[in-house]
Amino acid sequence: MARTPGAGMKARQQPAPFVINVSRLGRRPGALMPLREQRTIPGRIGLDLVAIPAQTAVELDLRVESVSEGVLVSGVVWAPTTGECARCLQSITGEIEVELTELFAYPDSTTDATTDDDEMGRVVDDAVDLGQAIVDAVGLALPLSPLCEADCPGLCPDCGVALAGAEPGHGHDKIDPRWAKLAALVDSPDTAEAGPNHDGER
Repeated sequence: MARTPGAGMKARQQPAPFVINVSRLGRRPGALMPLREQRTIPGRIGLDLVAIPAQTAVELDLRVESVSEGVLVSGVVWAPTTGECARCLQSITGEIEVELTELFAYPDSTTDATTDDDEMGRVVDDAVDLGQAIVDAVGLALPLSPLCEADCPGLCPDCGVALAGAEPGHGHDKIDPRWAKLAALVDSPDTAEAGPNHDGER
């Protein structure tokens, strides 16, 4: 019988994708650790219409440096993006590159004692987690209303077809709403079956 994680054993937690071990720095000011590698994210990062999709490899090109009060991480994060055009709803792909500069305070440092946790990250168990900083930077850099083309004409308001791929001159005959009821009477089957009046009435 298969055992579930709750039946006597714990589920193995996956490490956060952007945790960086900084034990090599040894809390020595000036110690430097270049970091160039890929990290795969388990879930999407971004906005409703455009994001870095889940299970995507994100490129990190970072400089991790020990300073007197903590660990300073700076550099560039790059990743591909997918989404849909805000006007025509067609799928779009692209890429995003954001710059990071984040200071993580050492435990028991002056910075640790004088700043709140939501103001600055912390070095925890000789590691720093860039996750929230990357999420925030990506969210600020992505457009709220992404477009497939700067001049995307959007969708036809009458039939919903994407105008960019429609035939030239695409449109629909519209009846003036003031004549709509009369047009309905003319097209009515009852009106057509009535035929001409043979009694000479006008």
